[in-house]
Amino acid sequence: MKLKIFTLLFILFSAFIFAQNKSYVEDQAIRKSVVYFANTIKYKKLDKTVDCLYPKFFTVFPKNKMTQLLNMTYDNPFAKIDILDMKFASVGKPELIDGEYFSIVSYYLKMKADVSQMNEDMKKMISNVLISKYGKDNVNYLDKDGTYNITAPTKVCAISSDKKSWKLVPVEREFKSQLVKVLPKSILDRL
Repeated sequence: MKLKIFTLLFILFSAFIFAQNKSYVEDQAIRKSVVYFANTIKYKKLDKTVDCLYPKFFTVFPKNKMTQLLNMTYDNPFAKIDILDMKFASVGKPELIDGEYFSIVSYYLKMKADVSQMNEDMKKMISNVLISKYGKDNVNYLDKDGTYNITAPTKVCAISSDKKSWKLVPVEREFKSQLVKVLPKSILDRL
């Protein structure tokens, strides 16, 4: 009798460990894709950034416009933006919908924006844009350096057909109305 109970407990424990390990592997694959994405921006490899995006995203936001937007934002000589750090807040459990897996990922980017070359009116405009996008508590201006320290709460939706290779969709307010054509309703409802 003790042997049967011990065997049953061992089987249950093994199944639990296997399920945890599988979940860990999926989580790590998603994190790796998101870190790679952030690093392509950090090191200004913006063509590689575009390659990280889910192909269906380009049906609502053309690839060439996305490349232009990234270049204007991260490779702008007047407002030099550097990514300093990245921290994950959460990685959602992958959910199978119509043959693809979807995971909502939240993370924070610590950035520094050097606007010292801009005039006061442009600095004020940049300040308003940053505060509107990231919130007053997440934007700090250092007058002596002419830089902004920014904590950018960010979300992406990671998508995969095999849980190994993940493509990303930026989940930003300005894209949300267009994402109806890209993401399932059940995912959009949780954003």
